[in-house]
Amino acid sequence: MTTLTKTVRADDTARAVGSGDLDVLGTPVLTAWCEEATCAALDLPAEQTSVGVRVLVNHLAASPVGMEIKIDAHVTSRDGRAVTFEVTADDAHGTRVADARIERAVVDRERFLARLPGVTP
Repeated sequence: MTTLTKTVRADDTARAVGSGDLDVLGTPVLTAWCEEATCAALDLPAEQTSVGVRVLVNHLAASPVGMEIKIDAHVTSRDGRAVTFEVTADDAHGTRVADARIERAVVDRERFLARLPGVTP
């Protein structure tokens, strides 16, 4: 399991990222934090990376600016290149802020980038 700790800043709020008009943690930021935790949980060689395939996030509670959030990610299955994670996020008071299921695919970094038009690995 990998654990990240983040503190909600003014630029992490729904108002700041355009996902609402309240000064609480925005769902897009929370989702990015959950994905960041899954990336950190993978121990990949330099020539590999992972890309997001599917994200299902249940944003369960609001978090004000200044609140510390702990995000835990652990692998629940691995089938070839496909890796599935269960992720939880809890605030400093022990309130469950989110739970998520995230799927990622492990890819060869250069081969992945070479398939994109106009991108040189």
